[in-house]
Amino acid sequence: MEKKKIKILQAIRQGKVGGGESHILSLVKHIDRTIFEPAVLSFTDGQMITELNHTGIENFVIPSEKPFDFTTWNKVKKLMQQEQVDLVHIHGTRATSNIYWAAKNLHLPVVYTIHGWSFHDDQSFFTKKARILFEQWITKKTNCNISVSASNQNTGKANIPNFSSTVIYNGIDVAHFNPANTDRRCVRRELNIPADAFVTSFIGRVTIQKNPLGLIQAFKKVAEANPKAILLMVGDGDLKKAAIQSVKELGLEKSVVFENFRTDVADILFSSDVYCLPSLWEGFPIGLLEAMAMSKPVIATKVDGSSEIIHHNKNGLLIEPQQDEALSTAMLELMNNETLRTALGKAARQTITDNFDVCKMTRQIENIYSNILSNN
Repeated sequence: MEKKKIKILQAIRQGKVGGGESHILSLVKHIDRTIFEPAVLSFTDGQMITELNHTGIENFVIPSEKPFDFTTWNKVKKLMQQEQVDLVHIHGTRATSNIYWAAKNLHLPVVYTIHGWSFHDDQSFFTKKARILFEQWITKKTNCNISVSASNQNTGKANIPNFSSTVIYNGIDVAHFNPANTDRRCVRRELNIPADAFVTSFIGRVTIQKNPLGLIQAFKKVAEANPKAILLMVGDGDLKKAAIQSVKELGLEKSVVFENFRTDVADILFSSDVYCLPSLWEGFPIGLLEAMAMSKPVIATKVDGSSEIIHHNKNGLLIEPQQDEALSTAMLELMNNETLRTALGKAARQTITDNFDVCKMTRQIENIYSNILSNN
């Protein structure tokens, strides 16, 4: 008789593709299917769900846009019972608020991955304090907490008494994100970007965290210096309308190209010259890893996660967050220095292949599952 596989439910707030969602896609695609049976729960539809359907991985959407949506709790519980889930792996604070009750009501072990803390220094005192208390409550109730970077873990220790976690760095499928792949396609013609344009790409959520408005402001100097410079912004979010408006106000309509979320990220990167991530905070940015795996010179800010990956002037450029002038200078430097671009891109690819392979990440997470279940 065939031994029953261990059913792992991966749960996240939304089905759009961002860092946490890309992490889940990589994890379920590379998990050992002879031992584990993965399934994914999201509270919104989106490209992640579409990708899961393409790959034949079981997935569910229980529609809700709200945290602490009590109307979803019994639905989540019924799903866990119906699917005979053995362990729940929650990604992010928002998802936890609608999943934890069901998991614990069924006495299921819970793993919690912190892709980035819900509290930040730019929040009001009371907002930050409330979020710290909720994170404290979550991280003390789980069977295991996973931090996606050492700085992510250190932030937890600095704010939450007796916080404990295991650091497992995000990993990239270095075979897929490989500039040498002969099946890569250039999407410039599709996007009406000239072949001789110098393309700086931003791929991510268009939210305050990623500082898209600062990026647009900084890019104005680049466009003034080189009429063939293009900023390609791929993603959606609550600042998308403001970003489009900012482009109009700055007269950059011919220099900035907006695209919605796309799953062909490797092709977008293949068609780019530079990748830029001017975040105000991060957990451990998968988009940055993907760009580096594609041998792209990158610009990032000195925030948690990014500063663990990038060594300034060695495998990328690091600048202080919210410094538009420094961001302009970095973009101009890379645009005008092909030798530097080539050197940084080569070192970037080596950094990923040496340290951030998806198979290593998956085996570490599988070990956590096995250890919890063997002691449960």
